[in-house]
Amino acid sequence: MKKLKRSSRLVEMTQYLLAHPHTLISLTAFAERYQSAKSSISEDLAIIKEVFEEEGIGQLHTLAGAAGGVKFKPMMPKETSLDIIKQVCETLQQPDRVLPGGYLYMTDMLGQPELLADVGKMFATAFADRPIDLIMTVETKGISLAYATAACMNIPVVIVRRDNKVTEGSAVSINYVSGSTKRIQTMSLARRALKEQSRVLIIDDFMKVGGTVQGMIDLLHEFNATVAGVGVFVESGAIESEERLLQDYVSLAKLTAIDLKTKQAEVVPGNYFST
Repeated sequence: MKKLKRSSRLVEMTQYLLAHPHTLISLTAFAERYQSAKSSISEDLAIIKEVFEEEGIGQLHTLAGAAGGVKFKPMMPKETSLDIIKQVCETLQQPDRVLPGGYLYMTDMLGQPELLADVGKMFATAFADRPIDLIMTVETKGISLAYATAACMNIPVVIVRRDNKVTEGSAVSINYVSGSTKRIQTMSLARRALKEQSRVLIIDDFMKVGGTVQGMIDLLHEFNATVAGVGVFVESGAIESEERLLQDYVSLAKLTAIDLKTKQAEVVPGNYFST
């Protein structure tokens, strides 16, 4: 790269950090990339760090020593997250979103890039202090949320299938009980998709009783993997608490009441905002 003016270097360096989250970048690499002295690079990083933190973009961590450098960690202030989720709640309360069985239509929202980026950053912030190797979700609607979160954390995604795909080779399959329908269902994961003893963050779009998430947890046990956390976009609170199969999870929104006759739903911010 040709030598840049400082203003241009600051812009390019900022973009580089945003595009490489959770990646340790040495001062030497930056110095060579921009053909500048390390002292100048350090001054630039100090400016970027200040702006990132003041504007709620994230944190820039500096690691000292010969193997040190800087690492950008995307973060979203809880106040900013709450404003976004309140808008989400208002949208989900629209009468035409109420579906039979006490569900809400959310597919269109899960296809909005800006919202997905925000939700991914919320989950990345919620689980920022936990060591995580990869993200797991089950097909299909949770996939976009999982990838949005993975993009912020710079880790891979594995997708649990309802049935085994021949193109994925041998797989581990388990039966689980759907929490809402009480039916026996099957989920599977390719043996090559997950290393043993991995630390896994489970992401899902909607949780009613928690049967699907519990199924993924049981599947992880077959790989000797550890559940590092569970994040759900919307949880249903319109059920008896003793029916819930899962207690340790983070939700961004909560369906607290629904009337199928009047098509009225009440959606409020989830437990992430009560801690």
